[in-house]
Amino acid sequence: MTVPEWKLPPGVSRGTWDYAQSTSVAEDYDDYHALNPLFDFEESVLREEFARPGRVADLGCGTGRALVPLVRAGHRGLAVDLSEKMLGVVREKAALENLDIECLQANLAELDAVADESVDNAMCLFSTLGMIRGRAVRRRALGHMRRVLRPGGRLVLHVHNFWFNVWDPGGPWWVVRSLLAASAPSARRREDWDLGDKYYPYRGVPNFYLHVFRNRELRADLRSAGLRVRRWIPLDVRRRHALRAGWLLPALRANGWIVVCER
Repeated sequence: MTVPEWKLPPGVSRGTWDYAQSTSVAEDYDDYHALNPLFDFEESVLREEFARPGRVADLGCGTGRALVPLVRAGHRGLAVDLSEKMLGVVREKAALENLDIECLQANLAELDAVADESVDNAMCLFSTLGMIRGRAVRRRALGHMRRVLRPGGRLVLHVHNFWFNVWDPGGPWWVVRSLLAASAPSARRREDWDLGDKYYPYRGVPNFYLHVFRNRELRADLRSAGLRVRRWIPLDVRRRHALRAGWLLPALRANGWIVVCER
């Protein structure tokens, strides 16, 4: 049954909703991303930042590909996702290895079911923050992420870089069109559109939504949520490691960033 547009949760586009409801996306997720070089690098950052065992929240966990290794290493897991299909895969993995993972179906902008200061560390990876439509709603989600962290707790984020689109086929024109649209009078712009919003076909979803960030924009959003940046890691073109010579035009050369924040 199709959910009417007005009934979609805050920050959830039609494409995001369809993606979350897809059984095939969930069942094929691990195989589809098996060779993604970003995941190995993300896991190395998580091992460094979450060195002491505790309760870790994976916000937008997918099939738990980043959470499961941490729980194997002694952490307790809280897997949060909009997709019940994805959480079903997480439950299967947890049951197979008797892992301490609690699953919660929730929208990241509506995390009231997670108590204040109830997790030691959290992560929101694979540009999940960018799947939330609307800057005000993304800021609300970041506020929830800070709220659930214990004092001193860390949040690891991954997002895509707006300016890196200049290297894609057709990307320069998309950047120019986006900048021109952003400079147009507000009466001529879509009410639900922000500079950096993209819609494109992905995994069988014809109108998948993703917001790609500018450095200054993300820093401002993190400050508004009361999160302090500890590390800002620009990623190389294939996202295998940190950008070499990161001081050289990082705004154009970084594929995206892994950001470590602290409450």
